[in-house]
Amino acid sequence: MRWTSLLAIYVLFWAFSVFLVLPFGVRTSAEAGEAHMPGSAESAPHEFSLKRVIVRTTIVATALFALFVANYEFGWITAQSLDVMDVVNAVD
Repeated sequence: MRWTSLLAIYVLFWAFSVFLVLPFGVRTSAEAGEAHMPGSAESAPHEFSLKRVIVRTTIVATALFALFVANYEFGWITAQSLDVMDVVNAVD
């Protein structure tokens, strides 16, 4: 696989991983023991650390991407293994 394809796939894994990582470690003002700020939702995070989210996202995306590349190289799961409606090779 070309390096440009690998880079594009990694970017997709990274963008997907943001949504996996974002909900973890979030504490509201009530959970942090602070007063609620008027005008914000009660479920809004008390503190948001972009650096922490980027680091966690990069770790998760790199692990998932490594599994993807290993599967691509070794062929653990193929399209044929996922085909539950194997019409061509079906036995009557």
